[in-house]
Amino acid sequence: MRPHVLLPLLLCLQASAAFKICAFNIKSFGEAKASNKKIMGVLVKILSRCDISVIQEVRDSKGEAIPALVHELNRWHSGHRYQHVESKRLGRNSYKEQYVFIYRSDTVKVMDWYQYVEDHPEHPEAFAREPFAVRFHSPTTAVKDFALMSQHTCPSRAATEINRLLQVMLEVKGRWKIQSLMLLGDLNAACGYVTAEDWRKIQLRSGDSFHWLIGDQDDTTVKQKTHCAYDRIVVHGEELLKGIVPGSAKPFNFKKKLGLSEEEALEVSDHYPVEVNLRPDPRLDREL
Repeated sequence: MRPHVLLPLLLCLQASAAFKICAFNIKSFGEAKASNKKIMGVLVKILSRCDISVIQEVRDSKGEAIPALVHELNRWHSGHRYQHVESKRLGRNSYKEQYVFIYRSDTVKVMDWYQYVEDHPEHPEAFAREPFAVRFHSPTTAVKDFALMSQHTCPSRAATEINRLLQVMLEVKGRWKIQSLMLLGDLNAACGYVTAEDWRKIQLRSGDSFHWLIGDQDDTTVKQKTHCAYDRIVVHGEELLKGIVPGSAKPFNFKKKLGLSEEEALEVSDHYPVEVNLRPDPRLDREL
């Protein structure tokens, strides 16, 4: 087969598979977890399912844990090539976290990224950790161009931060002149952190153009004694909404899927990842 024929054929083959976007709060992911072979093995099994993984609560002051994770993904899954984009270290005090996007560079391309900076006088410290957004181009999905925005809210300020996210999403949309935008991550959007009264005031929830794909009834926590939808996926843009596989948005119960005890699962994280699939480009399916 001629070399120049290989790329179109590869794209057609990839189009037939689900394009999965995931978000995972890996509790305090840093040097200790990266050096634990058992934990890294579980993380690789979870993240290798995803074309894009939004990782939260990265506490990697030496900058070695994420490269180690990406290395393990590339070593374990030779069929794909993984790269990453990371935010700066974020936080109002000595406690810092990063947002990291790990993606398959053979299925999707990073076009740009944006670290939001709160510079509005009326909201001097709206976020404990400002949102971070990445713009992608995906040749194999029905929606070609979209942006993902990560936010890990401060639990005690969750309602305030979620309400402020509406303006940030609209700013990202205007910055890139893009219609398809997805917010995902640990919003602490449940179980006392956001009350029924809070929800009535949150425009991001009440607005018709924002679709919450992970519902209040879902459980994104590992502990059996809790049932909270802390982690969410929020979609803006009709093209992106139509480009999502119906019923694909859900938490991934890795404890059950990988046969782990609660204690073993909690060594990895106290959260389950949330995920959603994008529809393949129907034209590529027909060509295949």
